[in-house]
Amino acid sequence: MTTGDRGIEHGYPHLDTVRSAVHALFARLSYDTVSTFGTSVLPVDVAFDDTEDLHLGAQRVARALVRQLHLPDARIVVTFREMEHAANVELTPGPEYFIELNDRFRSHRKDIGAALAHEVMHVYLHRLDLSFPGTRDNEILTDTATTYLGAGWLLLDAYREHGPFSQKLGYLTPEEFGYVLAKRAAFFGEDPAPWFTSPQAYDAYTAGAARARQDLRRPPLAAAGWAARLRYAKDRRAARDPQRSGRPSGPGGDDYAVEGPDPLRVSFPCPACHQRLRLPVRGRLQARCGLCKTLLDCDT
Repeated sequence: MTTGDRGIEHGYPHLDTVRSAVHALFARLSYDTVSTFGTSVLPVDVAFDDTEDLHLGAQRVARALVRQLHLPDARIVVTFREMEHAANVELTPGPEYFIELNDRFRSHRKDIGAALAHEVMHVYLHRLDLSFPGTRDNEILTDTATTYLGAGWLLLDAYREHGPFSQKLGYLTPEEFGYVLAKRAAFFGEDPAPWFTSPQAYDAYTAGAARARQDLRRPPLAAAGWAARLRYAKDRRAARDPQRSGRPSGPGGDDYAVEGPDPLRVSFPCPACHQRLRLPVRGRLQARCGLCKTLLDCDT
């Protein structure tokens, strides 16, 4: 979606769906398959200037994104026309897929890679038979998957605000794109910061990264802050009382829950893939997420 003179939404209004999308990727693909996406599409592979033929260049960028998403037998045909949205893809059994780009990209070639990344991911998810119910949630899944599998930094870099002009591609807010990029960076050890050409995109990435770090500071993780630890200790004591229940899960299941009275256990979401884990309450321990294999230092 292209945003012009309308206001651009900020913050984290879709965070629960984003987390569900990251979890769905790991659950559907497995740790081994996700791990094969350790290198993002590189800027040189999607660079596009005014000296290159429009259609040949669009086909070249599409092929680079097909390689990034491990779709070697998918053939993408790119055309341009006047339309309301940024792009559209016709999902068929394949192997040939037709992507239409908004005519505005004829003069905004720098963002063709971003628009194509989202549409090629639609092809990938279509072949994977992975979707969320409803258009909104399914588009959020597509943006999240594009970002986590190494092409979504292009979508964030297309976010710009210069005086009266504003532009954003995709359904996630800029900060949510930054959040998913930070999750990817932590999992793969890849820093996307040098690739941003938009100052606003870089700022959104740093904001999203700060929000992602908060996921590492919630009980029962050992890095939780003192106030959160005090709250957790209180909930742990309450769980030992058979007349009371432990702390219930928060909205979207993003909080811990202490189960008791004996033996005490705590359930909480993995900060990497958001799989819900369940551990005995017995002090300091290490736990490995069975879905994404992340090793977690905990103080239960």
